[in-house]
Amino acid sequence: MSEAFDAVDIIRTKRDKGELSSEEIAWVIDAYTREVVADEQMSALGMAIFLNGMSRREIRDWTTAMIESGERMDFSSLSRPTADKHSTGGVGDKITLPLAPLVAACGVAVPQLSGRGLGHTGGTLDKLEAIPGWRAALSNEEMLTQLEEVGAVICAAGSGLAPADKRLYALRDVTGIVEAIPLIASSIMSKKIAEGTGALVLDVKVGSGAFMKTEEDARELARTMVDLGKDAGVNTVALLTDMSTPLGLTAGNGLEVRESVEVLQGGGPADVVELTVALAREMLQGAGVTDVDPADALQDGRAYDVWRKMIQAQDGDPDAPMPTAKETQEVVADADGVLTELDAMAVGVSAWRLGAGRARKEDPVQAAAGIELHAKPGDEVKKGQKLMTLHTDTPERFERALAALEDGWKIGGEPVGPTQIVIDRIA
Repeated sequence: MSEAFDAVDIIRTKRDKGELSSEEIAWVIDAYTREVVADEQMSALGMAIFLNGMSRREIRDWTTAMIESGERMDFSSLSRPTADKHSTGGVGDKITLPLAPLVAACGVAVPQLSGRGLGHTGGTLDKLEAIPGWRAALSNEEMLTQLEEVGAVICAAGSGLAPADKRLYALRDVTGIVEAIPLIASSIMSKKIAEGTGALVLDVKVGSGAFMKTEEDARELARTMVDLGKDAGVNTVALLTDMSTPLGLTAGNGLEVRESVEVLQGGGPADVVELTVALAREMLQGAGVTDVDPADALQDGRAYDVWRKMIQAQDGDPDAPMPTAKETQEVVADADGVLTELDAMAVGVSAWRLGAGRARKEDPVQAAAGIELHAKPGDEVKKGQKLMTLHTDTPERFERALAALEDGWKIGGEPVGPTQIVIDRIA
């Protein structure tokens, strides 16, 4: 069969800062999925996009082509509206765990297709797999049944959704173009639009522990994704949220599950509760439910009841104790004063080195590895006081984990003002 276009011509157009036509974009994604366009050609095109950017129309066409490469899900048979949330990833970001059952407890179904962690950011599925028996893989039929009966499901995305994205995602990682905003936006949104949810709330992280280090970049990514969602008919908003310091008091799979359960039982760290409720309000509003306050459902146990059902529906034991690490080591304050800084990236890399994360997709993770924080920025500390406890099953990892934390925290004399979790709303 003769091909409609030539990959080299398309690469040259983007290299020379030209705009690709809708037809060229549709062809190149389809041809890449069919392996007519080679990895090295897609790498060259990806780098040209990274360097020269794309127009709103090009990004929309690129996203559409990625969706068309696979199947679409359909939740129209459900008896309630649907809403979903996507976070661009951070350290201690366990928000999906309390959020999905909370929104479900308020009458909106949450089909949360999640991923695994790579590098310093934790994956939602890795966290839940710390619960004995829990399984991530569900058929579409199981997923729909659980959404109807329980109201929330967190599971792995099937291979049928945006298969072009899977290949391109792996390529971006090894060719130094992970930060290309058109490619990040189309990667996230192609999967979310194909998933077929009615409303979508994006949690776009900004700060040292996020992929977007500056507010300007985070804002551009958020705006691009909101526009893509709206163009596709999905009610989409984004919150820009702070990721300069870890969320909550834990980073690591089982540790974060334990903290999420505390939140669902009406306790937990204030920053985790604040962000969970803020995102829940946006999801409910997007789905047209405005007469329920999610803060009440956290306090009165309704969200916790849904959590238990959600875990049981996927063969997990909600009463099983979380695995505990064989070894721990403490980090203590070296002076009296105020903890003025606790760098999210340093904590994330340290938790990763302890065994909580993976360097390659096929690496195993330790369910009990990670870091427990005993102080957050703004807290007064005394010399010798515990700042963190490091957890791992493999004590030879402590040295490199401690090295990652070396410049990751500061104690000063001046108190610091409270950081704002939600920086802005983009709609």
